[in-house]
Amino acid sequence: MSCMKTTSLTIRLDADLARLLAGTSRRLRRSRSDVAREALRRQLRVLQFEILRGRVMPFAEARGFLTDEDVFEAVS
Repeated sequence: MSCMKTTSLTIRLDADLARLLAGTSRRLRRSRSDVAREALRRQLRVLQFEILRGRVMPFAEARGFLTDEDVFEAVS
């Protein structure tokens, strides 16, 4: 068992999201909390990436990197 400290968060889900969460947790045989925690973790990582990408883009664009393909060509 982990010694990690935890905190609780209460959120409201609309009926569709609640059904999706319940169905997914049943199919995965994991608790709704586990599924929601993993989904939140992944989404927060995506948002962090988007924030960092937004910070870097002006520098990349100034050097001619306008698309992902530009980057792939430069490193290939």
